[in-house]
Amino acid sequence: MVTATMALASVGTAKQAAPAAHAGSSGLPTPRFVSLSAEIVNMRAGPGVRYPITWVYRRVGVPLMVMAEFDYWRKVRDADGTEGWMHRSLLSGRRMAVLRTDVGELRKAPKGDAPVILRAEAGVMGKLLACQGAWCQMELNEMRAWLPRADIFGALPNEQFQ
Repeated sequence: MVTATMALASVGTAKQAAPAAHAGSSGLPTPRFVSLSAEIVNMRAGPGVRYPITWVYRRVGVPLMVMAEFDYWRKVRDADGTEGWMHRSLLSGRRMAVLRTDVGELRKAPKGDAPVILRAEAGVMGKLLACQGAWCQMELNEMRAWLPRADIFGALPNEQFQ
């Protein structure tokens, strides 16, 4: 069994319900999940560079929920519930997720009685590969494993994908 730990600043455990989906100005649905595509990304108070910076993210791949769109700007929410605006060029459609539980048990199959193959602490981030029903598959340290959807920030409640 492998244990993964990775610090991610500003990760919370509060679960927030996602609003009903509708198409944004880009034609893509909101809400939806994206991830940061740059090493340093500024979150702003409004949709434009004239608005003050409210937060600075310093890690590629941080998952964010797109809540709204205005021109080239996306209103996003992070795992802590912090909301602000980012330019679309700094966001990627690559699916990432961050663990919310204190210690998550990642399993070999999407079943509660499947063998635990990996344990990870809150804040560990990995690539989100699929979600089926109440389970999502992530890749951490080049290992693929399943965990309950409720244990991560990075997938909408009823979203299914592979």
